[in-house]
Amino acid sequence: MAKAKQNGHPSKTKEAQFNDKRIIEHPELLKKGVIHLKDLKNISKKKEFFKMIDEKANSQKILANLEYLMELEQLQVELVKLQQWVQDNQHRVAILFEGRDAAGKGGTIRRFVEHMNPRAMRIVALPKPTEEEKGQWYFQRYIKQLPNKGEIVFFDRSWYNRAVVEPVNKFCTNKEYDLFMRQVPEFEHMLYEDGVILIKFWFSISKEEQLQRFESRKHNPLKQWKISPVDMKAQDLWENYTEYKERMFAMTHTSFSPWIIVKANTKKAARLNAIKYVLSKIPYNNRKNKTKFYPDPNIIGRYHRKNKMID
Repeated sequence: MAKAKQNGHPSKTKEAQFNDKRIIEHPELLKKGVIHLKDLKNISKKKEFFKMIDEKANSQKILANLEYLMELEQLQVELVKLQQWVQDNQHRVAILFEGRDAAGKGGTIRRFVEHMNPRAMRIVALPKPTEEEKGQWYFQRYIKQLPNKGEIVFFDRSWYNRAVVEPVNKFCTNKEYDLFMRQVPEFEHMLYEDGVILIKFWFSISKEEQLQRFESRKHNPLKQWKISPVDMKAQDLWENYTEYKERMFAMTHTSFSPWIIVKANTKKAARLNAIKYVLSKIPYNNRKNKTKFYPDPNIIGRYHRKNKMID
């Protein structure tokens, strides 16, 4: 058994000593409060923090990342409470993540679900429809994925593929598109009447930011799988996407199923505020601090025609 004290100080593991040494080598961080790293309980987030020190990031960037990690951890604690409330009360929650390619949808979903109970939530990211599915009612394969009682489902793209991606890339006919646009408000109204809690996010990024993220993916062997033929055409078809996106908002933004726009050029701010929006809209029990978890209105808010959007 390790000794309780060494030289008058509590004993530490080798990892803790190593971590402390790395901080001590940056006295400017200690002056700015990094000593509060002890408040960061999640081990994976501590590793992410120390990775920045090892990569010799500047102190301002390191502190900003620590602040982000600590806030994310607090929000994820609340998400666990929210999920428990959904389970206890047998609610059904569907959260849709839409936006242009490389807008940060998948990364945000990962932060949502990182500490959730996997038995009471699902991530749905459907591939292109099979020949059998092409002969079905368009909504049929999505209906199969809707949440059961006590479950939260995260849609990494959803039935709204037919509103933007499919018509832009000629994956559907004009007749199929027009039918979908007429039916989708009625479909979502039926979900609303049946008690499904539906949240629709649109992650908005600039053309320049999208290009930068594409370039990053091309040169990162761990992210190259994210580049698809559709992605490669996204920059050339930017204005086409804009046209169909605006038409989608105009026809499917309703009082019972509004579009929530997330300004996503800054990934971390987008993630935090998307989580805050969900926490603020679902009346779960034992909220730690209601006002603390309200989203920043400069980053997230309901769609409005007069709003200035990034994309």
